[in-house]
Amino acid sequence: MAELFAKYFPNVVYQGWGGDGGWLPAIGQTLYMTFWSAIFGGILGLIFGIGLVLTDSDGILPNRGAFSFFDKVVSFFRAIPFIILLAFIAPVTQKIVGTQIGTTAALVPLSLGVFPFYARQVQVALASVDHGIIEAAESLGATFSDIIFDVYLREARSELIRVTTVTLISLIGLTAMAGAIGAGGLGNMAIAYGYNRFANDTTFIATLLVLVFVLLVQLIGDFLARILNHKNS
Repeated sequence: MAELFAKYFPNVVYQGWGGDGGWLPAIGQTLYMTFWSAIFGGILGLIFGIGLVLTDSDGILPNRGAFSFFDKVVSFFRAIPFIILLAFIAPVTQKIVGTQIGTTAALVPLSLGVFPFYARQVQVALASVDHGIIEAAESLGATFSDIIFDVYLREARSELIRVTTVTLISLIGLTAMAGAIGAGGLGNMAIAYGYNRFANDTTFIATLLVLVFVLLVQLIGDFLARILNHKNS
């Protein structure tokens, strides 16, 4: 089996598991970028998503100025193609992490690239919460934090899992794009070691691994969403 694999995927075998151009470092870099970008971008997206819902005209804290701020910031970053965003915020990346290339440097544009998408997803998820439940909580003397955590986030938790899953899948795609310009990971493996060197087998395996990550995220997300939806019923 190993000999057959080496015959049809010689460049994959040549890359090896370790070293600077190995498969394990590439997989680790992709997971590293995905995890930390999901944390930073997710927190930022959650804040802006909640802010959009709360300050909307039918929110519990209607404020046209605040809503306009949240909306315009999200719309601005969402309108910038990610490949352009990488270059646009390069000076900011340089000041934050001290370099413009590498996996750690990629966390800045990745976080800023994913947060507006997630913010809109969170906005839609929270807006679907029944206003009757919110009004009932207010009539019972629920505090501001109670309404956010015990009403909005609790009632929409299943939908939040679904939109988080969609966002993570999108983020994996962004890490591949970032990798294509030197951030490392499977995207860099597919382009630098595959496409640029006409090693189609390397490109194929790198793409396959990205698809495996996407499938795992989708399966886990669907499973968690079903469990939380069942608990809500």
